Amino acid sequence: MAIVVSAFAAFGGFLYGYDTGTIAGIIDMNYFLQTFGDRQSDGTYQLTSQNKSLIVSILSAGTFFGALLGYPAGDFLGRRWGLIVACLIFSIGVSFQVAATTLPLFVIGRAVAGLGVGIISCIVPIYQSECAPKWIRGALVSIYQWFITIGCLVAAIVNNETKDIQSYACYRIPIGIQLIWAAILSTGMFFLPESPRYLVMKGHIEQAYQSQAKLNWSAVDGENLNTDMEEIITNVKLMSKYVTGTYADCFKMGPQKNLLRTLVGIFLQAWQQLAGINFILYYGTSFFHSSGIQQPFLITILTNVINVSMTIPGMLLIDTLGRRKILIIGAAGMLVCEYIIAIIGTIVGQSNEAAQTALITFVCIYIAFFASTWGPATWVVTGELYPSAIRAKSDMVDEHQFA
Repeated sequence: MAIVVSAFAAFGGFLYGYDTGTIAGIIDMNYFLQTFGDRQSDGTYQLTSQNKSLIVSILSAGTFFGALLGYPAGDFLGRRWGLIVACLIFSIGVSFQVAATTLPLFVIGRAVAGLGVGIISCIVPIYQSECAPKWIRGALVSIYQWFITIGCLVAAIVNNETKDIQSYACYRIPIGIQLIWAAILSTGMFFLPESPRYLVMKGHIEQAYQSQAKLNWSAVDGENLNTDMEEIITNVKLMSKYVTGTYADCFKMGPQKNLLRTLVGIFLQAWQQLAGINFILYYGTSFFHSSGIQQPFLITILTNVINVSMTIPGMLLIDTLGRRKILIIGAAGMLVCEYIIAIIGTIVGQSNEAAQTALITFVCIYIAFFASTWGPATWVVTGELYPSAIRAKSDMVDEHQFA
């Protein structure tokens, strides 16, 4: 049951991935450009660079502030209800986008949706790491990244089906579908048990036993349950002796080396975002289009298929090879691919078919390296890096780098 609970919570990643994949295609749809763009001298419609950047990046601004709310939502409301509230906020933002026919309302909707995504991205890894069995924790937490890639793939497929609709439906359908995903996650979290570790931290020991019993699929007085709960209680008490759980504790060394842990988490999340994957996720369709590649929407689907499939080896190997080795291999592979992509894009013209094929090939190889290494490994490391007393606060700090 603990495995099922942790895996289902990863569905929060699907929301983020689907939203990312949706906007990447929508900003290249003809009717969307007619609605929100400006008419050009040749009769076509285009978004200005400023408006395109605003539409794409405003979600990250909302995610930034959502991460600020991630700690109070996760530690005050609890992991379950924090996620349910985040889904409600996300749904409000999606509704604004669906209703929008002018840019201001659409941008506001993106920002509000980002607020919900920020809270979800902060709480899900914590909830997973607190509920998942130790022997498979790495693989289960990395499922969050896998669901992000699946969300991107599903969005790319939906975009490809609606891109030629000459009405508001071309963008309202893919955006509106997000309400279904939010409903699935919030409904599921309503029935799933709360994190036993969180309940112990709050002093609700009896409820913690009941929650752990559901996760173990065992009786409340079972022998294995008592062993698990004694370990959780002992760990929480031990952590409380060294830290008080304040934000200042995240930046103190002490016996637990919290400062080092926090800095590792910050730089992992920051470098994951700076590795270049967001350019492909957010602007991939536009990039392929501007590079002269035919059928950019289909190429986007191809890159997302690779993203989904190559995340699986990373999930399976992360507990075998170790976190550090996987991160080193991924960084080296992405570095080589990015240099080659930059050289091709700078030196070779758009009309060179061989260059376009090479460009697509190395973009796919780059995605394969990211998906099998930094994609899942970053979430795993930051999810299990911190002591219980500062876990939510430190994850919130990390989430700002993600935003």
